[in-house]
Amino acid sequence: MAQSFDYESASASEETETSPLERLAEIAARTAEESGKFANVDAILRIPVTMQVVLGSATIPVANLMKLGRGAVVPLDHRVGEPVDVVVNGRIVARGEVVVVEEDNSRFGVSLTEIVGPLGQGDT
Repeated sequence: MAQSFDYESASASEETETSPLERLAEIAARTAEESGKFANVDAILRIPVTMQVVLGSATIPVANLMKLGRGAVVPLDHRVGEPVDVVVNGRIVARGEVVVVEEDNSRFGVSLTEIVGPLGQGDT
């Protein structure tokens, strides 16, 4: 014998059977899911990246490289006073000027003068 099912009364009874506590639990679950998205952003912000300041570069033959020793000077393609490149994970993200760190005169730093945009264009 087949049983009949009244969809209208079932959906109406489901709405009335949901207690305020159950609705509160649903809201809390949705809020936890949404706040979990922010927790993922926090995890991403803690990922370490490698930052380098490039003073310049040089191309020399291997034979000349093998002759280098203590006190040798390798001329670079950047000149004194030109901005240096700030590279993060292999990508130029900014340019700046080399400065002496005020707190510790034995260390260098970089003062950012230009932020490089997503297409390699600078924003000053």
